[in-house]
Amino acid sequence: MNILFASSEVAPFIKTGGLADVAGSLPKALAAAGHDVRVILPLYEGIGQEWRNQMNYLFNFNVTLAWRTPYCGIFELRREGVTYYFVDNEYYFKRAGLYGHYDDAERFAFFSRAVVETPGYLNWHPDVLHANDWQTALACIYLLEERHRIPVLYGTQSVFTIHNIEYQGRYGKELMVDLFGLNSGYFHEHMLAYHGDINLMKGAIYAADYVTTVSPTYAEELQYAFYAHGLEGVIADNRHKLRGILNGIDTALYDPASGSGITAPFSAGDLSGKAACKAALQQAVGLRQEPNVPIIACVSRLVKHKGFDLVTAAIHDIMAMDVQMVVLGTGDWGYEEAFRQAQAQYPGRFSANIMYSAALSNAIYSGADLFLMPSEAEPCGLSQMIAMRYGTLPVVRETGGLKDSVRPNGVEGATGFTFANINAQDMVWVLGEAVGLYYNNPDAWHYLQHNAMTADFSWNRSAEDYLQIYNWITGKEMHPGRPFEAGAGESEASAQTPVTEEAAPAEETPAPAEEPAQEPAPAEAAPVDEPAPAALPAEESAPALAVPPVEESAPAPVEEPPVKAAKKPAARKAPAKKTTRKTAKAPADETAKKPARKTAAKKTTKKAAEEK
Repeated sequence: MNILFASSEVAPFIKTGGLADVAGSLPKALAAAGHDVRVILPLYEGIGQEWRNQMNYLFNFNVTLAWRTPYCGIFELRREGVTYYFVDNEYYFKRAGLYGHYDDAERFAFFSRAVVETPGYLNWHPDVLHANDWQTALACIYLLEERHRIPVLYGTQSVFTIHNIEYQGRYGKELMVDLFGLNSGYFHEHMLAYHGDINLMKGAIYAADYVTTVSPTYAEELQYAFYAHGLEGVIADNRHKLRGILNGIDTALYDPASGSGITAPFSAGDLSGKAACKAALQQAVGLRQEPNVPIIACVSRLVKHKGFDLVTAAIHDIMAMDVQMVVLGTGDWGYEEAFRQAQAQYPGRFSANIMYSAALSNAIYSGADLFLMPSEAEPCGLSQMIAMRYGTLPVVRETGGLKDSVRPNGVEGATGFTFANINAQDMVWVLGEAVGLYYNNPDAWHYLQHNAMTADFSWNRSAEDYLQIYNWITGKEMHPGRPFEAGAGESEASAQTPVTEEAAPAEETPAPAEEPAQEPAPAEAAPVDEPAPAALPAEESAPALAVPPVEESAPAPVEEPPVKAAKKPAARKAPAKKTTRKTAKAPADETAKKPARKTAAKKTTKKAAEEK
């Protein structure tokens, strides 16, 4: 099938967060399955000359944006089986930074119009338009009308993915007609209206034929106000077409055996190179050269929802253990200052690196022993998966993708350590459990490392799940050239926690052009038969642990034989309060270089740009 993937950022061309990683990896996995996948993104000033030298100019046209007709140039680059289209308009995109500008509403409305108008000039029919986050939300809404006006869009279905619901694209309703070029009929409770304003993400959720989130648990959490940031009712109203699919990572890029970007190569079967990586990390960040002391690491934006209230509150409790700690990132001044003070108080044991460095982050992933992610909310998270690839065991709070990707110590196939409540003492308790295992039971520690390093976090499983959704809404084959087989295509991850108990929605009947305000209403129908996925390596049974296994979904270890199971860790001193394994529904209280023509567009006064 033909898939058009729209994103405001795509790795490796331009990146600020996890969205770029998804937009850079998922299309490649879909293309590898035999589909025609094309990705469209803005041609930002920040896209490097090395990429511009590989681009070919295709054509230009004028986008229809309300009363404006701004210039739009299209450049093409083909790489690893995927075609990339870069939308050029220097007025909108020749700027420092991707987001945070006063006219972000106009910039991304222009981009969304370019997304839906470009296929007509290419004379290429996309079966699926896959939009991501609020910056491309309008593309799903524009498609409601344009698939009846632009011939190549007839029958095109849309999928909208929520990467972070906190950023919704909320603007004043006066922008509806004059800026976005939408009929006022779209301003109602089942489309764009939101407490008297326009909410672009809300509109896309209603307009799209299917909605996904970046992990199964996050899809469930979005039904609660704490996580949904005001859209819990909208999520509940559309849960019949909502599904959580766990993101993957580029396993070729993050491969310790290749030795790329790290001091020495190592693997699950031979961890000797990790000791060299640890020594290099200690030297690089000013920690004492102590090979047998565990290093706890944090690589993150230093903000509240990442759980740094807990970390700063418990610094002294953590450092009371025989550990070292390294922090890398920038964010709120209060957290930055707390870590600077900790470095001064614990010289040689605590290292605060208030910056971002890709090279240093690689050194931390490969050289640390424990990776701390106590997030209050985490839609998916990629850092914990990367850390596991390098044998650095994660300590995470059971939320979103953290819960879906980390199996806690004490269950079969454990890959790390988890705690449930937003509570500093619970976090310290689990850190104590991890440190105790490191010191007292090396065999059990190596068993967890082996499980973590061999867990399947490739995009293959996630791509299968997305192809299944595309199949449901279009009826197109998931695997061209392979026969359909009933019940095929659903991975273990997709079967974890479905949000709905209904059957997959059937393809919608196109609404008349004069009634754009109605959202598609999927009918209950049995899903189309699907082809069987490629055979996967057989799993080996994991050694029994001292603690009885608990049934939980998570990536399973693969072919390489695990290290011998060890006895239960020796007893150690720890805080009296014990972590609650049961996760509550609501969390506990917290303690672009071709010169472009300038557009002659009339400026429009807008509200402050959406924060990002």
